[in-house]
Order: sequence, then C-alpha cells, then structure tokens
Amino acid sequence: ILERRVQKTQKASKADKSLASELEFLKSILATLEDNKCVRTMDFSEDEQTFVNSLNLLTSKPVIYATNVSEDDLADDGESNEFVKVVRDFGATEDAEVVVVCAQIEAEISELDSDEEKIEFLETLGLEQSGLDKLIKSSYALLGLISYLTAGPQEVRAWTVKVGTKAPQAGG
Repeated sequence: ILERRVQKTQKASKADKSLASELEFLKSILATLEDNKCVRTMDFSEDEQTFVNSLNLLTSKPVIYATNVSEDDLADDGESNEFVKVVRDFGATEDAEVVVVCAQIEAEISELDSDEEKIEFLETLGLEQSGLDKLIKSSYALLGLISYLTAGPQEVRAWTVKVGTKAPQAGG
C-alpha cells in the first residue's frame, strides 16, 4: 500500500512541486519498512505523526508483547527465563511493554468460582494479580484509557473513557 502511495505521489509531484517533501517523507518510511523495522521506531514531528496516523500502517500502532512462561518462571516475573529477556530487549528497542503470563495458571484461575478463591490461589503462588489483570492494565495505559465509576441507587457502573476526560463528559 505504501509503495502505491509513493508511486502515486511521484506522479503527482511531477505536476505539483509542493508534493516533493511528502514524497521524500514517504520514501523514508518505506526505507524503514524495507529494513524490517517498524514505523513506530521512527521519530516524527507532530505534523508528521498526524500524517503517519492517516496512513493507518499496522507497524505504526503501539504494541504490548505478552510472553507465556511456566509457573516456575512466573515467580520472578520471567527474569530467569532467557526467552523473556530476548523479548524484553526487543521490546525496549520499540519502546513496547512486555507482560509475563502463565497460560496454565490463567486457565486454572478461570475455573475458580469466587473472587475469594482466585485471590487465595494467587496468594499461594506469591502473586499480587493475574497475568490477565496485568495485560488489561497495560492495554488501558497503552490506549490512554481509564475506568470512570458512577454510582446510583440501583447500580454501579464502570465506563471506559480517555485519560483527562472531565467528569461531566465522562458521566454523560
């Protein structure tokens, strides 16, 4: 898609010289992609970032890497696991967060009936929160979201809103 955009801009830039800077910018993005690097690793000005966002490139989207480890590796948050270290090093190059989960434990937690049982199970493993909870919190932070709680006589609700939304807008 980007190559077609470059070709289209090249044709248009011959007729309109003001598109020359856009063409060079598109070529720099294409060069980054051809080097097997993600667009999110590039530095952009505010105007350039707006233009990149309009391209809807998958590699410009923020990322969270979730690593699945054994129960033994979960105790130290994957620090002793060499594969988690590789993922963390790679994530650091992209300014991406890495969340360590144990799918086996998550499956066991999902089979428990009450919240008390879940909390007790996590405590026996020496964990404060489940991997799913960590992933949800990271996702909210990455997307710039928070939960806004409202309470009335009949119900209490949680609304997902953007960070910085004022209470009247969030409640509406």
